[in-house]
Amino acid sequence: MRLVERGGTQIVPEIPNTIAKSIAIGNPADGQFAAKAIVESGGWGAKVSDEEIVAAIRLLAETTGIFTETAGGATVAGAVQLARSGKLGADDELVICITGNGLKTLDAVERVLPESPVIDAKVRQVGELVRARVPGATA
Repeated sequence: MRLVERGGTQIVPEIPNTIAKSIAIGNPADGQFAAKAIVESGGWGAKVSDEEIVAAIRLLAETTGIFTETAGGATVAGAVQLARSGKLGADDELVICITGNGLKTLDAVERVLPESPVIDAKVRQVGELVRARVPGATA
């Protein structure tokens, strides 16, 4: 993203510090090609914070039922940021590829999640839990 913002052609290697370990590449091999493709296609990107990643993971889970890992959270957070900045308009179509499950990176979100109940693997206990947590549930 920094290369796109600077309009340069040389990547300046850095040591990433983020919860999104799977995309924390300080000197990406194809970074120059990716930046060129972004610029030439009229696209853009966004830098997002760890807090924005966690918020995006939660947003995606609450609005779609999809629990993504941190790289997916970074993608959603970037889309949110681009929409807020006006780079994505209300009529623009957007496809976000979410390929990793949030169970891989629970450590990144555990501080913002409520404590999970522990129950036996019994249908009756699952039903009781659902009825206790979801108003009007008949599970």
